[in-house]
Parts: sequence; C-alpha cells; structure tokens
Amino acid sequence: MKKHEADADDLLEERLQVHDRKQFELKVDYEPTGKDKLAKYAVDAWLFIPKGLFIDRDTWPKDAFYQDLHNSVRLKTPKLSFAELRTGTHSPLVQIEERLLLGLHGTEQELVYDAKMLSCVLRAALRRFAKGVRGCCDEGRPTDLAQQIRETIEATPDIGARYRRAVAALIGKYGLSERTRTALRLVDEYVSLVSEQFYRRALVHMKALPHEPHVDELRKQLLEQIVKGEEYRRSHGMSSLLQPGTDNEEYTHRLGFLKRFCMNILFLSVQRTTRHAWEESLFALAAGGAMAFALAVGLFAQSRYPQASFNFFVVAVLGYMVKDRIKDRLRRVLSSIAGLFLYERATRIADPLTDENVGVCKEKVEFGTVALAPPEVIALRTKDDLARVAIDERWETVVRYRKTVALESEVLPQLGDGIVSGLTDLIRLNVERLTRDMADPEVQVDYFALADLSVEEMRAAKTYFVDIAFRFSVDDAEVRESKLRLVRLVLDRNGIKRLVELTPDVSSVLPGTVAGGQKLAA
Repeated sequence: MKKHEADADDLLEERLQVHDRKQFELKVDYEPTGKDKLAKYAVDAWLFIPKGLFIDRDTWPKDAFYQDLHNSVRLKTPKLSFAELRTGTHSPLVQIEERLLLGLHGTEQELVYDAKMLSCVLRAALRRFAKGVRGCCDEGRPTDLAQQIRETIEATPDIGARYRRAVAALIGKYGLSERTRTALRLVDEYVSLVSEQFYRRALVHMKALPHEPHVDELRKQLLEQIVKGEEYRRSHGMSSLLQPGTDNEEYTHRLGFLKRFCMNILFLSVQRTTRHAWEESLFALAAGGAMAFALAVGLFAQSRYPQASFNFFVVAVLGYMVKDRIKDRLRRVLSSIAGLFLYERATRIADPLTDENVGVCKEKVEFGTVALAPPEVIALRTKDDLARVAIDERWETVVRYRKTVALESEVLPQLGDGIVSGLTDLIRLNVERLTRDMADPEVQVDYFALADLSVEEMRAAKTYFVDIAFRFSVDDAEVRESKLRLVRLVLDRNGIKRLVELTPDVSSVLPGTVAGGQKLAA
C-alpha cells in the first residue's frame, strides 16, 4: 500500500511471542508517513494478575518493574527481495562491489557497515522465505512452494559467492587492516550460518508434506545447500558446525555472537532519564507548605505566650510534629497527582554515529484495580465467564504500562543509506516475579476407572492465567487510529507454558509455542 493510502496496519505492526520460559517479547514496527514532522505512537498494556500471586505496588515496585522490562530500539530491517539484493542500486552487495570499481571512497568502517547490512537484509529475506514455505505447506500450494525454494537456493549461494569474491578483491587491492579483515570474515560466516538456519526451518515446515517425488526433490535440494554450507565452513576452519551426539555449545555460541555482531549496526543509542527533577520540585513545594504551617504556629504561639514559657514550648513542639506529618502527606499527594500527568521515564533515541535526535519515548506504570482498564478492554475480557467473574469479584490486580513514542520523520530516511523506512521497538518482560508464590506445577488427583472399578492417581497440571490487553495507537498525518489485542499468558511455577491469542470465537497458540508450552525448534 502506498504511503498516502496508509492506515494503522501499515504505520504500526506488532508481533508477540514467547522468548523463553521466563520472558515474552513484543516487537512493534513504527513506519512514519513522512508527512508530519513528528509521528506519534502509543502502546498501552494492561496486565490482569490473579490476587493469589500477591502482586501489587509493594511486592512489584515500579523500580523493580522497570528492571524486569528490557527495552531496545533499532532500525527496521530494510525489505529487499533476492532480485533487489543482487542488482538493486541500494543493495549493500552492489555497493560493496562498486567500491572495487570506484575505489574505497570512504573509511574501512563504511565497508564493514555495508557487509553487516548485507547480512541483516539477507536474513530478513530468508525469514520471509521460510514464512512463505510455511504458508505454501499449510495452504497446499505446491507450485508456489517449488518456485520459492528454487529462487532462494539460486539466489543465496550467488549472493554469498559474490560477497566473497568482492572481499577477496578488495583485500588484494587495498590490503585492509586486520580488524577489517576479521569483521568481513565473521560476516561471511554469519551469511553461511543464517542461510543454513532458514533452510532447516523450511525443511521443518515441509515435514508434514507427503513423500512424493517432486516434494522429495525439493527437500534434497535444500539439504544439498546445507551440506555445501557445512563443507565450506569446515574447509575454512570455522567451528560453527552441528555435531550429532554433542551439546553443540560452540555452534549456538558462535551463532548468537555473530548475530549480535552483525545486527548491532541497526540498534540506536538510547539515553534514559527519570522524572527526579520534577519530584524534587514537588517535594520542595511540600516542604515549603509544611514550613509555612510550622511558622504560622510559631508566630501564633509567640503572640500568645512568652518564649521562655512551658506553653510556648509545648505549642512549638506540637507544631513541628504536625509540620513533619503535613510534609510527608503533601509529598505523597503531590507525587500521586503528578503521576496522573507525568511519565516516570523518558528515553531519547539517537543515531549512535552522529548523535542526531531520532525521537523520544516516555513510559509510566500504574497499579490498581480493574478501574484502570477502559470499557473496551473490559468488554473483550467479559466474553470469558471466568474472566467476567474475576472482574466482578475484584480478584485481580491490574498493572498498566504506558508508552508513547514520537519520531522525527525527516531524520529516518537519512539513516541506513536511505533504505530504512522505520524503527523496531523491542519490549521484553521477565515474568519470574509472578511465579514466586505459585504452587507446584503438578498435582495429584484421584481418578475412578469405571471399567474395573479401580481408583488411581492421575497427574494434573497447575497453571495460572494472566491476561494482557494491548492498545496500539497511531497519530500521523491524516491517520489517527487504534487497535486492541488480547492475549493470555499461561504460567506455572517454572515459567511460561504458552501464549494464547484470545478472540471472540477462537483461541490460537501464538508463534514460538505449542500447546504443551515447548519452544518450536528451528
């Protein structure tokens, strides 16, 4: 869809998944239209936590909540097709090859930047390929499946080979420092690994397909590419190889390290501040008000009693005691009032190279009852009888997390060689604090078998439901829209079992989990 026809789905896209047993992750893509100087977004989340977990503002203070909340912002990975990667003018691969023809025309760091960007864009293209394979398998489109696989296994090896030839030629022509050579070698290894990773994922998606000649031929072609990649890394002394019968620690370590190394060019600098300055000003007002009361009492006592009298002494001490309580009370009241209007944490988003301002986001957390949730959110949950009763009986603690983001639309096109169109906001919450007061994950129940009139013990899982409602809002040019989403975290004492999407008529397990709570393996 073109920018001028954009709606909320084009300007803000969210993806929610289980990261591991203790954390779930929300990824939000912001893509401004460029028509407004500031594009504004808001993410609101309401966590409905059973009272039996003993979560409130005292057991999960705001400072602790922010410690459990991991937030980072990066450039949205540019979307280039395999064809664009091979021939497009904005392709990092083409730009690397042009450096050989036109001269290095820049620092070696720029060459490393292009290499890393190539790996990021290739990874995104391969991820779309694996997703497309899954769609073809689920929908029964064998022709499209064959086309996608053949296009990918033709393009990916060609991209890797051209990159290696260009790097070898640049080293031969300009020498390059050892640091640059090391970085280029690591990118080469990651390109090989990420290709293999998504080939394997495609094979997993094809597992349910029947063993027919044309399907088996496609499987064979993918496996051949995996074997070639392993042989290449082995022949060049790279230790990132899967070894059956071992824990493959070296493989996972190198894959994780190389991913961080290559993708760090996408992450922006974040500089956080709190509202302590506002709080100190409010506390000063509270102290001034209390001091005014104490001074008034002192002047009154002085006008009524001699300063050396016992009565003056008693009135002055009582005035000081009341003054101290007034100060404490005013601090709490003013802080509570300020919390309704002020955000607790502000984050400046900047380009790490130029320190140019990209945007700012503000966050706040509130604890309370269901009154914190708006009617439209309550209406979503009342479709479940158990949730309706929990709402009516006030059996839940509600935690509201609010985040607003304002982006400089004119700055984004200047980042990432002009091929970046937006930002990705990664919000990850650790739920370990919620599991502290949970019962054992399994209980024994008596079972009566009618067939032989025997009584047996049966194991049953003990889980807890934490519903989370999200509202995503966009205010950019003529687009002012919001959308709601309701999910359920199914937890036990060991952590997250699964994450379920709740809709009016059907529940579905979200990507990254299965019904038993196991992570899907790539």
